[in-house]
Amino acid sequence: MRLRELLDQLRSLDENSRLEVKRGSQVGDSILQTICAFANEPGLGGGTILLGVERTDEGMLFPDYSVCGVPDPDKVQADLVTQCRNVFSTPLSVTVTAEQADGGAVLIVDVPEASPASKPVHFARKPLPGGAFRRLGSADVKCTEDDIALLFQQRRTTPFDATLVEGATMEDVEPDAIALYRTTRQATNPAAEELRMGDLDLLRALRCVENGPGGPILTLAGLLLFGRAAAQRRLLPMIRLDYVRVPGRDWVPENGERFTSTLDMRGPLVTLLGRAQAAILDDLPRAFHLPEGKMQREDKPRLPTRVIREAVVNALMHRSYRSQQPTQVIRFANRLEIRNPGYSLKAPERLGEPGSEPRNPTIAAVLHELNFAETKGTGIRIMQTEMRRAGLTPAGFESDREADAFTATFLFHHFLEEEDVAWLARFRSLGLTDEMLKALVVVRERGRINNVIYRDIAQCHATDATRDLRRLCELGLLLAEGNTTGRIYRPGPGMMAGGAVGPAVPADDGSMHDKAATMHGKAVTMQDNGLPPVPEELRTLLDLLGRRTDPGILHAVVEKLCAWQPLSVGQLADLLGRTETYTRTVIGAMVKEGRLERTRADVPRHPDQAYRTARQPPA
Repeated sequence: MRLRELLDQLRSLDENSRLEVKRGSQVGDSILQTICAFANEPGLGGGTILLGVERTDEGMLFPDYSVCGVPDPDKVQADLVTQCRNVFSTPLSVTVTAEQADGGAVLIVDVPEASPASKPVHFARKPLPGGAFRRLGSADVKCTEDDIALLFQQRRTTPFDATLVEGATMEDVEPDAIALYRTTRQATNPAAEELRMGDLDLLRALRCVENGPGGPILTLAGLLLFGRAAAQRRLLPMIRLDYVRVPGRDWVPENGERFTSTLDMRGPLVTLLGRAQAAILDDLPRAFHLPEGKMQREDKPRLPTRVIREAVVNALMHRSYRSQQPTQVIRFANRLEIRNPGYSLKAPERLGEPGSEPRNPTIAAVLHELNFAETKGTGIRIMQTEMRRAGLTPAGFESDREADAFTATFLFHHFLEEEDVAWLARFRSLGLTDEMLKALVVVRERGRINNVIYRDIAQCHATDATRDLRRLCELGLLLAEGNTTGRIYRPGPGMMAGGAVGPAVPADDGSMHDKAATMHGKAVTMQDNGLPPVPEELRTLLDLLGRRTDPGILHAVVEKLCAWQPLSVGQLADLLGRTETYTRTVIGAMVKEGRLERTRADVPRHPDQAYRTARQPPA
C-alpha cells in the first residue's frame, strides 16, 4: 500500500521538497499554492500531496502524523481536478488516488513538473511575480524577480545579464581583457570560431554587446566581463569585490571597529578572478609542509588553492547583479567567509548535487569556455572533496532566501586533531557513529550545523542526515531551531555540559602568522593571535573553565591572564573559549570595578586597545 510507505516516510523524515500533507476538507489556496510550487520547481520532477493527513504535536520540532480523513473524497477530488484546469495560467493535469487508512479516506495527489514552455505557472488572476510559487525545502514560497527570470530562461528569453546597460559603449571595454580572453581561449580551443573575429564581432558572439540607437551598447555581461574598472564604478557603483580583514572571530570587534583593513577590487571578470584569488591566498594563514624526499620546508596556505579558485569563481558567476551590493570576502582569525548577494536558485537540500541553475548564463558560458568554471553544478562537490583531502573541516554553504544572500564558510581548522579526539572522549558511552562525532566537532567550531553540512561530512543522503541529527537532539547534544526548510542545530545542554563550546583556539606554533600585506597603500602586518605560548599555570586554569563557570572564578582567571600580559578583547575571547560579545561584557564590568584598566586610557576606542590587571586594585 503506497499510503503506508508515505506515512512511514513522513514519520521518519518529516515533510520535504517532494512530499506535503494537508487536511483537505476543501480545496483552498494552500493546496493550490503547493500544486503551483511543485509544477514550477526546476528539476524537482513534481511532488506528492496527501489530503486527509495532519501533523500532531505541533509544538514539537519532530511531529508525528496521523490520518484525519477527507469527509467527502469524491467531491474534493472533482473540485481539485477542475480548479487545476481553470485557476492557473496553464491547465495542470494532476493524478488523484484514494486509499483508506485508520478508518479515514486519504487522497494521494501526484503533481508533475510543468514543461519549460509552460513556466512560470501562476494564478491567472494574480500578476507576476507574486502569483507564482516555488518549492524550496518543505515550503511554498512566492517567486521573486530572480525566480521568474530563471523560469523564463527555460523558454530561451533574454536573461538579465544579457540586457543592455545604458551609457556603456565600446569605449568602456578594456583592451587587455579582450587580449586575455583570446590568449586563454586559444589555449583551451585553438579552433574556436570567434578567435577569427574582430573585437566587436567577438563581443557580439558572446552576447556582450548589442546594437543600440546610437551604436553598439554593452550588455551587463559585457560590462562585467570586459569593462574598464572606471566604467564599472560609473555605471555599477556598488558592484565590486571587497576583501575585508577582521581581527578575531566576530564581525564587529571591540568598540565598533569593524575591520583592520579592506581591499576593494573592480575590473573585468576575466582578470579580476585571478587578482582576487592571489589576494586571498597571499593573506591566508600558512601551514608547515615538508614534501616527501625534500629537506626544505614549504609553507602552504591553510585552504587549498583549488578551493579558493572555485569559491571566487562561483561567487562572481552566480551572485545577483540585480542587487546593488558588493561581494564580500571576509578573513576572520579562524575562517574565510564569502558573502554573496542572491540566494541559491537551487534548493538548499540539493546543493552539491549535479545540475546547475545559473543566474547569469551569459557570464557562465564565457567563464566555462575559458575553463574558469564548469556548468554542471559540481563546484560545491569539488570544494568539499578538496577540503576533505586536505584534512580540513568541511565547508559550510548557507542560502538565505529572506535575506537574499548566500554564504560560504571555510574553516582553517584541521578535522579531528588531537584536541578534538580528547574532547570527543567524553561522549564515547553514547554509542555515536563517527559521522555524529564529526558533526559535534563542527558544531563546537562553528556554533551550528544544518542538514546540508552534515551530508557533506557523512557523505550520506538527506534522509540519513535527518535521522542522525534527530538522534543527537534526542540525546540532548544538539538543539534544533526553525522549520524543516531552514532548520539549524546548535549546541544542546548535553554538549555544553561536556565542556566549553566554542571555536577551538589555533595552536600557537607560528603557522597562523601571515606576512605583511599592503592595502590602501599602507603596510599592515596581519596575525591571528600574536601571543606567546601561554604559561602552564594559566593553561591549567583555562582547561578547568566550563561553559557555566561561576562569574567570580571567571573574573579571577581574566585577572590572572591580564597580569601575564595586556590582552585585547579578541585575544581574551580566544583564550576563554567565549564569544567576543560576552567577553566584552565581562571586561566592561571588571573595568568598572577597577580590576582591569585600558592600556590606552586616553583613547577608549583605539583599534589597538588592550587590557591589563589594574596596577592598584581596590582595597
